Amino acid sequence: MEISTTTHNLTGTNSADQETPGLNQVLPPLSLDETIEQILGDFGWSQFIQAVLVSVPALFDAQQTFISIFTDAEPNWRCNFNTTCNSNSNICQLPRSAWSWDEPSHKTTISEWGLECASSFITGLPASSFFIGSIVGGLSLATLGDIRLGRKNLLYLSCLIMCFTSLFSAFSINIWMYSTLRLLSGFGRGSITTCTLILLTERVGKQWRGQIGTMTFVFYSFGILWLPAAAYLNRGSSWRILYLSTSIPAILYCIITYFFVYESPRWLFMEGRDIEAKAVLRKLASIEGNILDLGLSSIHLGQEISTSNPYKLMKDLFKRRWALRRIVATMVLGFGIGLVYFGMLFGVRNLGFNLYLGVMFNALLLIPTNLVTLFFIARWKRKGSLFALCIISGICSIVCVVVGSGREGIQIGLELASFFCTSLALNVLMIFTIELFPTTVRNSASTLVRQAIVLGSVFDPILTSGGKRNGFLSFGTFGLTILLCSFIVIILPETKGKNLCNTMDEQERLNNIIV
Repeated sequence: MEISTTTHNLTGTNSADQETPGLNQVLPPLSLDETIEQILGDFGWSQFIQAVLVSVPALFDAQQTFISIFTDAEPNWRCNFNTTCNSNSNICQLPRSAWSWDEPSHKTTISEWGLECASSFITGLPASSFFIGSIVGGLSLATLGDIRLGRKNLLYLSCLIMCFTSLFSAFSINIWMYSTLRLLSGFGRGSITTCTLILLTERVGKQWRGQIGTMTFVFYSFGILWLPAAAYLNRGSSWRILYLSTSIPAILYCIITYFFVYESPRWLFMEGRDIEAKAVLRKLASIEGNILDLGLSSIHLGQEISTSNPYKLMKDLFKRRWALRRIVATMVLGFGIGLVYFGMLFGVRNLGFNLYLGVMFNALLLIPTNLVTLFFIARWKRKGSLFALCIISGICSIVCVVVGSGREGIQIGLELASFFCTSLALNVLMIFTIELFPTTVRNSASTLVRQAIVLGSVFDPILTSGGKRNGFLSFGTFGLTILLCSFIVIILPETKGKNLCNTMDEQERLNNIIV
């Protein structure tokens, strides 16, 4: 397919060239990525509405991820009158008649099922099961987003699995049934954030890629912010109500909005579904008329179409040296960042600070974090910003331990500073990962990094439980881990301002040019 110089929007020529005799030459066709960039270059209302619709599932994801902070918390207790117990007594060594819960026993799973003296493994099992399920689900579903289901279908399937199992969790009769349902809920949520982020960034031009990608984190922070408010309003009711109030609206949202969300045109083209891809581009296009028609007709793949084997492209990440180096480095970074990100939220209750306020302060901090990312991601170099943020976060976390107990104001300040830097690093890492890998494996690569982040969080319930007795086991471990992991960013290439590639071969050719 050839494109004449008479259409300057698609070839780069100006109006003077069109009027000059002898310049009616033929230019080579634009690549798929270049043509899509021309069509989606500016950000319009259609793209904004689609971005909002796709970002909302991240809010539900955040709610289910951190809901156990409140539903599985150990309530405060008090001594009954005419007993020998006092505030320093060990509750497990007292007769049940000597003490009572400050609030109704059905407030949390711990008090309702009498788990106050159970081991930390038992009390932390539901939260750990959720994160383990997230790892298994993310790895199992990762390639389906690149091959068979696509970004949209996998996003909604994952969200519905997570929400329905959360709904069923409200009817659990014991810790084992509850943990199993949390495992299944985690299995469903494993791909939500990854699919949301990729679907957002693949439907806009590179000029808006970083800014629109931050919408995922904005809605995720809204989800965390909603939890302490809802838990406080629900403080006199059963923990089951909190699950019902978060899962039912999410299920209704997914069912209603599914029919209004568009699939990624890049993924449709890579699957050979040209007609559907062009229809989506028409709906999202920032240009109109003949220029749009010429742009759509000029698209010529000339590239490999993804295979039906759902694991072939995943294997491709590990067979090619440059891809292996990138995926290992980003996963190591993800592990360190994930350990600190989730650990700070779970560990804030060890600082002697009000649980509702502590979680709310951290959630409120995510708003400026996402605003900073929104306005500065286009200017930041990915490597340098990631390294600096991880170093600062690690130092603040370690100093939080050095300060020691009894200085809650200073400790919560250092915890918030560490969480702020870690949140920024997480935002940059997810966008960095999308830019490092081509369309055919982008969902798989991003999911692997996401699962590395979740793998770090699996250890947080154990570390924060041990941190009640020894602060270094929690905040000290968080700081050292992210400090060590940050140095691996050195082996990654800079991607700021680079075009997105569509296939492994195309990415490899670009790598050779860079190297």
